[in-house]
Amino acid sequence: MDWEPTRRSLHGVAELLLAGPQHRATGRIDLTVADGGFATAAEPALRVEGDELLAGTTRVRLAGRTFAEVAAEAGVEAGAPAGVYSGGPGIRPDETIVFAADALKLLLQAFADGDRALRAFLPGSVPILWPEHFDVAITLDEVNYGVSPGDGHLGEPYAYVGPFTPRQGEFWNAPFGAARPVGDLGDAGAIAAFFAEGRAALTS
Repeated sequence: MDWEPTRRSLHGVAELLLAGPQHRATGRIDLTVADGGFATAAEPALRVEGDELLAGTTRVRLAGRTFAEVAAEAGVEAGAPAGVYSGGPGIRPDETIVFAADALKLLLQAFADGDRALRAFLPGSVPILWPEHFDVAITLDEVNYGVSPGDGHLGEPYAYVGPFTPRQGEFWNAPFGAARPVGDLGDAGAIAAFFAEGRAALTS
C-alpha cells in the first residue's frame, strides 16, 4: 500500500487546520484522538471525522481541495503553529489534500487503537496526538510510548517504545528504541502488551 500521500495530507490537516488555529487561539498545539479521527484539545472546536472536517455544525469535505480552501469554509486560517517547532512536514496551505480511502481508514484506525492501548497500558493517562511528528503518545519515566502512522524509519503505522537513553538487546530493534508494525500486532490489546513488554525490558 502507498501510505505516503494520504499520511502527508492527514498530517497537514492535523498541523495546518487543527493545531495551527488552536495555537493561535490558545497557545496550545496538543491534539486528541476522537471518534472517527482526531480533534483539537481546546478552542476552536475542530474535529476530523473520516474525510471531513467538522467545525461546529459545519462539515467540510477534505479530499481534492487545498488546505486554504477547507480552512476558509471552516472559518479558520490555515497555517502551522508558528515558532513552536522546526521538524514539521513542511506542508503549504496551497497544497491539495489527497486521500486514498483504504489508507485513510487504516491510519485513523491505528490512531484509535494506539489511543486505547495507551490508556489501557497506563490507566488515567491522557495520550496526546502531536502535530510535529504526528504520533499519539505518552511519556512515562523518561520513556516515550506511542503509535506513529509511519515515517522514514518504517513506512507503515507502527507502535514504539522510545527510551530517552538508548538501550541494547533483542527487544530494541530501532535506532530510537523498539518498533513493531501495527499490522503485525493486530489490535489495541496487543499494542498495550507490546508497551508492557517494553517497560519490562527496560528493567531486565
